[in-house]
Amino acid sequence: MGKSDKVMDICLLAGEIMLTYGAETYRVEETLERMAKAAKMKNVHCFATTTGIFLSFEEEGKDDHMQMVRVDDRLQDLNKVTEVNQVSREFVNGQLDVETAEVKLIEIAKAPVPYPLWLIHLSAGIAGSGFSFLFGGDWPDLLPAFIAAILTSVTVVEFERYLKVRFAAEFMAAFIGGTAAIALVFFGVGDNINQIVIGSLMPLVPGVPLTNAVRDLMSGDLVAGVSRGSEALLTSLSIASGVAFAISLFL
Repeated sequence: MGKSDKVMDICLLAGEIMLTYGAETYRVEETLERMAKAAKMKNVHCFATTTGIFLSFEEEGKDDHMQMVRVDDRLQDLNKVTEVNQVSREFVNGQLDVETAEVKLIEIAKAPVPYPLWLIHLSAGIAGSGFSFLFGGDWPDLLPAFIAAILTSVTVVEFERYLKVRFAAEFMAAFIGGTAAIALVFFGVGDNINQIVIGSLMPLVPGVPLTNAVRDLMSGDLVAGVSRGSEALLTSLSIASGVAFAISLFL
């Protein structure tokens, strides 16, 4: 395998990790271009969308080299994005060679989620109860919002694991979270049903995709910005549909 092939592999691996775990497309393009240029490649061009990366460059004295990789999964782990950024900086500064950078990137790609699921669900419950209070709820509303938010978080994780369809999992999570909120208020746990429902939906709010959509649009990446915005919109519609279905059935 020639030098250009190795450089292409590490660049695309870095871009795939970043795009999978929540990086903006302009950041992916800039990182890959800097890495390729640091490896003495010429005529470097990178184009990234939310579902794929195209990279081309020319090794001196040889033909152009072009390759693409498709990214199907979109998760949220900004720690991995930060780690890839650090590897790219060290590679650009000459502190890492191609082989060492590849080993580090493979380790980042294979690293498990740094937090156990129970802690993620617990944090979702705390966030849900906090937002419930922030949006006008009273102290008695914290416990039902906490419980409903945990149920929402557990549902979206488990349904997505088996359905493999993010929007269907979000619909079911919103439905179950809204139903739990209504049921708890019905049995006398909590007073303000609106604030409790709001808290139960907080684990589903597409904050990172929406933020990235705005940043991509502002940086001129219109295709990526519109596609990320559409993804955030579909998530919002799934959430709204799920909780509206619960309200229509039980209220």
